[in-house]
Amino acid sequence: MTQTTEAAGAAEAAGAAEAVEDSRPRSTRSSDPRIHRAWFVAAVAFVTIIGAAAFRSLPGLLIDPLNHDFHWSRGTIGAAVSINLALYGLTAPFAAALMDRFGIRRVVAVALTVIAVGSGLTVWMTAAWQLMLCWGLLVGLGSGSMALAFAATVTNRWFTERKGLVTGILTAASASGQLIFLPLLSWIVTEHGWRPASVTVSLAALAVVPFVWLLLRDHPADVGVKPYGAPEFVPKPAPVTGAARRTVTVLFKAVRTGPFWLLAGTFAICGASTNGLVQTHFVPAAHDHGMPITAAASLLAVIGVFDVVGTVASGWFTDRFEPRRLLAVYYALRGISLLFLPMLLEPTVRPPMIFFIVFYGLDWVATVPPTLALCREQYGEDSAIVFGWVLASHQVGAALVAFLGGVARDVFGSYNVVWYSAGALCAVAALMALVIRRRPVRAAAALA
Repeated sequence: MTQTTEAAGAAEAAGAAEAVEDSRPRSTRSSDPRIHRAWFVAAVAFVTIIGAAAFRSLPGLLIDPLNHDFHWSRGTIGAAVSINLALYGLTAPFAAALMDRFGIRRVVAVALTVIAVGSGLTVWMTAAWQLMLCWGLLVGLGSGSMALAFAATVTNRWFTERKGLVTGILTAASASGQLIFLPLLSWIVTEHGWRPASVTVSLAALAVVPFVWLLLRDHPADVGVKPYGAPEFVPKPAPVTGAARRTVTVLFKAVRTGPFWLLAGTFAICGASTNGLVQTHFVPAAHDHGMPITAAASLLAVIGVFDVVGTVASGWFTDRFEPRRLLAVYYALRGISLLFLPMLLEPTVRPPMIFFIVFYGLDWVATVPPTLALCREQYGEDSAIVFGWVLASHQVGAALVAFLGGVARDVFGSYNVVWYSAGALCAVAALMALVIRRRPVRAAAALA
């Protein structure tokens, strides 16, 4: 009798376990695949950002051709680039919220289409305001939706572990795109003019749209898997309504905290010393010293090579070391390198210039993984949107220097004052990074 009762109890327990097993998502009922689906999504995002990076490569190559064809001052052209960079940053936090509302695929596909339209329309422009409308407004809005908030959203949804490494990889994708497109676009500009180069950018953006629509997925639950490193299945959250209101609300929460202003300030200097200065003005500055445009563009492409190494390594370091100290080291080294740059610009590429390119390239956007890690630490679930606002400050800094760099060249006849000023600002950013206080996880969760 006892054995019969025990057998019945065992059968009942087995049936209950089987019922529970059947109620769980398929991904949790079987062993995890050897390669998690999250890595495929990260690969799709990486290729998408590479394809979209063509439009990030072109502005610095257009300054001299547009000055020659339309006799627009470098300050005027810099103003259009400034609008582009500012909108690139200011759109990012709203794009992160829109991805929560409508999904990653839809937002990215529309953004790439807007970029293609804006770049293509520049072929028919005849006035400076049209440059500001097409390249400044349209491409700026589209590129802002493809900004690092995209990488942050993909990382937060699909990864619980290795977030720093994935952030570094996706950040490096932009530099990889620069590597691919800069030599090609500089050759097109030199041999055929700037208009075919603009068409090339437009076609590159359009080519990525079907790739995004068919292969990118919004959430692990869409394909029935857990986020990478998560202990259990995570249901897909309902679409978040009121994207604009949420974005502004998160900003109002964040601005009441000291770390936000320190992160925004350091990232503004980061943008000023990279996108605003080097990416926009390095080619014309080198050309001022007699270096061919193709050679200068190739040097920027080499920066892209080493930026991939530096950013991925920075992501690996961020998983293991304190982000504040990493930021301080990165900004200090960048400032030192910029102070030496005016002495290295010559008609030919010599070993000291190559050393600068390698050194500076390793530091180009190595600041992104630790900055994003600090946003996660401070602001929890709102970190992607907060990082979008921090990125906005990055692009505002870039926009100011893109404009002021052109004005400085018109007024002083060289870029030297801008290089020295950027080096000094990087020293300030290093000190600001060290001031950021660490926030306990519970406090960050409470704020979110």
